[in-house]
Amino acid sequence: MMEAVTELTWNLSRDVQQLFAYHFMVNAFRAGTVVAVVAAAVGWLMVLRRASFAGHTLAVVSFPGAAGAVWLGISITAGYFAASIAAALVIAMVPGSRGGGTSRESAVIGTVQAFALACGVLFVSLYGGLLDSVTGLLFGSFLGVSDSQVVTLLVVGAGVLAVLAAIGRPLFFASVDPDVASARGVPVRLLGVVFLVLLGTTAAEVSQITGALLVFALLVMPAAAAQQLTARPGWSLALSVLLALLVTWAGLVAAYFSTYPVGFYVTTFGFAAYGLSAAGRSLSEWIGTRGRPGLAPRLAVDR
Repeated sequence: MMEAVTELTWNLSRDVQQLFAYHFMVNAFRAGTVVAVVAAAVGWLMVLRRASFAGHTLAVVSFPGAAGAVWLGISITAGYFAASIAAALVIAMVPGSRGGGTSRESAVIGTVQAFALACGVLFVSLYGGLLDSVTGLLFGSFLGVSDSQVVTLLVVGAGVLAVLAAIGRPLFFASVDPDVASARGVPVRLLGVVFLVLLGTTAAEVSQITGALLVFALLVMPAAAAQQLTARPGWSLALSVLLALLVTWAGLVAAYFSTYPVGFYVTTFGFAAYGLSAAGRSLSEWIGTRGRPGLAPRLAVDR
C-alpha cells in the first residue's frame, strides 16, 4: 500500500500518483475541469458585455441557496442552481437589462445581492445543527465532490455550452454593438435574458468548487487576462479556456498539499495570470511606442 503523503515533495512522479490515488481528488479534477471550461466560455462573454456586477451578484446568491438547502435538508446542488437561476430571472425582468451597468439595473442588482446575503445569514442561523460547511460554501472545497455531483455538473455544463454555441454569433453581435444588432433584427432583449440565465447557471456550477465568494476567480480573471493578450475573438476565447483549466488544476494541487481552501489558490493563480498579462500588454505597448517616434505626442493631442 502506498504511504500517504500530505505535503509536496521533490519526487514529482510520486506526488502525482498520490494525488490521483484518492477517488475524491479524481472527482475534484473531473468537476474542476468541467467548471473551468464552462466558466471560461460564459465569463468571456460576461467580460465582453461588461456584466461583471451581475455575475458577482449571481455568484453571491448561490450562498443563500446552498445554505437554505442545508437548512431544509435537500440537495445542496439543487439549492445552488435554484437560487442563482431565480436571481438571474429577477435581474432579467429589469426593462432594458443586458446584465450590464445602467443605473436602474445596477440598483436592482445591488438590491438582490444585499437581500440574498441577508437570507444566507438567516438560513445559517435557522439551521439547528453545527454547520461546519459554511467555510466550504463561501470559499470552496474539493472534499465533498461526489460521483453524482460530477455527473450533474457535466450534464448542466454541456447544456450551457450547447445553448451558448447555438446563440453565440447573434449574442456576440448584440454584445459588441446592441443598437446596430437591434436594427438588424437581432432579438437583443431575449438574448440578454437567455445569457443571464446561462450566467446564473454557470455561477452555481463554479460556486461548488471555488465557493460563493470566489466565483469571480474563474468567471472574470481568465477571460480578462485573455482579452488583455489578444483582440481576436476566437483566440481570446480559446486562451480564456486554457487559462481557466491551468488555474483550476494548479489550485486543486496546491489545496491538496496544504491546509487552505481551494478557492484561495484558484483566485491567487487567476490574479497572477491577469497581472502578468496586463503587465505584458503594457510593456508591449510601451516598446511599440518607443519604436515609433512621434506617436506619443500625437496620442496626447488626440486626447
